[in-house]
Amino acid sequence: MPKIRRKNFPPALLDHLLNRVDNRHIPFDQLILFINWIDLAPQVPDGRWFKRFSGMTVCGEGELVKTFLLPSQSPAGEEII
Repeated sequence: MPKIRRKNFPPALLDHLLNRVDNRHIPFDQLILFINWIDLAPQVPDGRWFKRFSGMTVCGEGELVKTFLLPSQSPAGEEII
C-alpha cells in the first residue's frame, strides 16, 4: 500500500488543492488536523480513498491527495479510519 506523497506534487494538482481550500473555506484547524495525520505516514489504498475530519473530507487516489470536500459532500472510494 502506498503512503501519501508529500513532495513533487504535479503543479496543476497543487493549484487545484489550494483552490479547493480557498473556494470551500476549509478552516485552518482542519488543515492542521490533516497535516498531523499525514505526518503519521498513513498507508492508503492504490485506488480511490477518503479520510473524514470533523470539518472536511480529504479524497485521494493512491499516493496523491486529489481534493478537499465539505462535510455535506459525498466522497467516493475506501474510507480510511
